[in-house]
Amino acid sequence: MPHWKRNLYTLWLGLFLNYMAYTLSVPFFPLFLQNELGVQSGLEVWSGISISISFLISGLCAPFWGSLADRHGSKLMLLRSGAGLAAAHLANAFVHGPYSFLAVRIFQGLMAGFHPASVTLVGTNTPEKHVGYAMGVISTSTAAGGILGPLAGGVISQWVGLRGCFVASGILTLVSAMIVMGVRENQAKRVSVRTGWIADLKTAAATPGLMRTYGLILLVSTSVMVLEPLLTLYVVSIGGNPDTATLSAGIVFSAVGVATVIMGPRWGRLGGRLGYDKTLMIGLVGGGIGNLLQVLAFNLYVFGGVRFAYGLFFAAVYPTLNAMVVRHAALEFRGRAVSLSQSANQFGIVLGPLVGGFIGGSAGIPVVFLLTGIALLAAAWMVRKSAVTPQKLEQDNSGTVAGAGHSSNH
Repeated sequence: MPHWKRNLYTLWLGLFLNYMAYTLSVPFFPLFLQNELGVQSGLEVWSGISISISFLISGLCAPFWGSLADRHGSKLMLLRSGAGLAAAHLANAFVHGPYSFLAVRIFQGLMAGFHPASVTLVGTNTPEKHVGYAMGVISTSTAAGGILGPLAGGVISQWVGLRGCFVASGILTLVSAMIVMGVRENQAKRVSVRTGWIADLKTAAATPGLMRTYGLILLVSTSVMVLEPLLTLYVVSIGGNPDTATLSAGIVFSAVGVATVIMGPRWGRLGGRLGYDKTLMIGLVGGGIGNLLQVLAFNLYVFGGVRFAYGLFFAAVYPTLNAMVVRHAALEFRGRAVSLSQSANQFGIVLGPLVGGFIGGSAGIPVVFLLTGIALLAAAWMVRKSAVTPQKLEQDNSGTVAGAGHSSNH
């Protein structure tokens, strides 16, 4: 087996366990705050802050970790993040107040970076013609982890309690770090000087297509997370049982994850054949129409079916965007480029629930679906208007920055 495929499968397993460990405990944050930490008033606020603060810190720190990845290698960043996140999960099991819990969540944001380091290592160590396929495969790891994590967490919490979920998350994360020790990273040219995030942004702005891709990542992650505070309420509004609304919403959410596991690798292959812009446009159009159709769902089964169909198309978006970042960025800038994309993604995760809560509360949940659908369709139109043709890409690659990016073809 080629070493790039061995790396891909090893990183898939490590990232799957890492994300499963996260989703094993995070859905139970409100219950943990209420039952274990004694938060009775302002529970929703505490829950929102405890989730968002980690993503905010992670987004701010991502360029720094990306810079270290370019200087010292992505494998070292994987081990650093895996060990740090394992320590954070285990520390959550021993907190006894909301402020100490918040402090651990901040530390968890500081230690984040397992996913971007995995994407960088895959992109840097995979032959150019297989990058689309590899990105599609790696995208299914988080989707699969997101499906199994909450289910495993529900079982473990009934068995050993909520604190036991954090212990299980820590053990799984540590195992994920041990697994990726088997990854073989090519000894590519390292960046000898340390750069700041302003310099990295300037480099990204000077790289054709990169800032446009970051803008799309921010829009897409916001559109996904905008429904986070609303989905359970919407399930109840279309006839779901209030007593089982959380379970029903979890099943509906998992429908998108199942669709991603099914279609992620296929879209990755199509991206290499059709071109990334065309594949991205198809995914955005399907996602936009899927959001618009969710407004028309008249019961829970139809809503779940529409969400699954939406996921089949939307599965094209994230691996294609990751592949575009890898393709546009020069080899010595790739770690920082992927980390900047992670920052855009994290800021969307923070922004989405705030926007969704505000619009849903003032104008109604159906309006959120409508606006999200329109935004994704508008993004598809922008991709079509600014599509990078093969001739244009070849011209861009004749320059110094883009030309260095092609040296990743091993």
